[in-house]
Amino acid sequence: MRTTLRMRRAALVFTAIGALALTGCGDDGAGKDKPGDDAGKGKGSAPSVTLPKLDGEKISVAAVWTGPEQANFTKVLDEFEARTGATVTFVPAQDPIVNFLGTKIAGGQPPDVAMIPQVGAIQQAVAKKWAKPVGAEAKAELSKNYSKVWQDLGAVDGTQYGVYFKAANKSLIWYNTKAFENAGASEPKSWKDFLATAETVSASGVTPVSVGGADGWTLTDWFENVYLSQAGPEKYDQLAKHEIKWTDPSVKDALTTLAQLFGKPGLIAGGADGALQTEFPASVTQTFTGGDQPKGAMVFEGDFVSINIAQTEAKVGTDAKVFPFPAVGAESPVVTGGDAAVALKDSKGAQALLTWLASVDAAKIWAEAGGFISPNKSLDAAAYPNDVQRKIAEALIAAGDDVRFDMSDQAPQSFGGTPGKGEWKTLQDFLKNPKDIAGAQAKLESDAAKAYTS
Repeated sequence: MRTTLRMRRAALVFTAIGALALTGCGDDGAGKDKPGDDAGKGKGSAPSVTLPKLDGEKISVAAVWTGPEQANFTKVLDEFEARTGATVTFVPAQDPIVNFLGTKIAGGQPPDVAMIPQVGAIQQAVAKKWAKPVGAEAKAELSKNYSKVWQDLGAVDGTQYGVYFKAANKSLIWYNTKAFENAGASEPKSWKDFLATAETVSASGVTPVSVGGADGWTLTDWFENVYLSQAGPEKYDQLAKHEIKWTDPSVKDALTTLAQLFGKPGLIAGGADGALQTEFPASVTQTFTGGDQPKGAMVFEGDFVSINIAQTEAKVGTDAKVFPFPAVGAESPVVTGGDAAVALKDSKGAQALLTWLASVDAAKIWAEAGGFISPNKSLDAAAYPNDVQRKIAEALIAAGDDVRFDMSDQAPQSFGGTPGKGEWKTLQDFLKNPKDIAGAQAKLESDAAKAYTS
């Protein structure tokens, strides 16, 4: 797999994550700004962004976030209220968010701003003429703080509509250190070593891998990481745009590789049936409860896993450690995702909120709270609460314009982002029957062809 110098630098940082985790670094705030420091220019220093006064203005923001994510985002909104005088209301949304927004708009009650987690959904919102272009102030913040790839991901036909506030590094595997130590297992670097490690952990009496198969998006992430590492970035881009079909031999190769894990139910917590009944949060918590006898010793997903680990007694960096997704080809993959703020009303308040979310100050608030990675390159990495998250964030920024965005999030939502349909459903069926690779390919292509032409 060919990589650019930037991608190689990012890969080196990812490699360092595993070594760093072995040194142990808990959530004790080590490395945070000291009083008087102006890293990130947050509280206690001059604001990094100028916002208008919005006394009395009411702004609503819709997002699919719940639990700790919603609570941490609310902290960001609270500071916006304090600086502007506006009142901001969080509106809980559901997936698929395009359908949710369509219902709100049809009822005459669209939110001022929506946090949209799919590139394809942004494009749909623009096509439906719901989205409003980003104003000059927010564009200035984007130009100052964001690499071109993150600006382009929020643009449609050259017009900026989205401000990517929250990013995700979706190429990580987290593990229970006690389970690994008892099994005599070490962090694998290749897919072959990963499977061998799984067998080693299994032999110790602990099921090695926890899979949140009830949420189809986790399975798309498994596929994307295998595919990017094995097929390479050019093929990845082509499949993401449906320029090649899902019946392509490269897809067969990736599904065959994935079947090496999915085809051994004894390596998956609860087997295929159990995984298909396990939602993502439970796939994490069951990995880090039960001491050295968890239901699963490893769980794959992004940096945001740390939020769910925080719901257990495990500590990131000691009880819970992380290594890069194992390389299937020459390099470990670097897959990212993210949530973009899109204005649905052309109001002063909506545009001010986009400007705020593109700023260093807004990013710093959630970064300090944890469970968050910002695509804002101007944010000082010292804002992150521990060295594990800091290195994950640095790797994302180091990749620059060479990151590959989540493939399913680039697809039309009917294919890549709808529970019980399209890619989500087909990969759930594949988890249950990984022998039917040809059938999975045919169904994926049939659904993709309909979605990309509708």
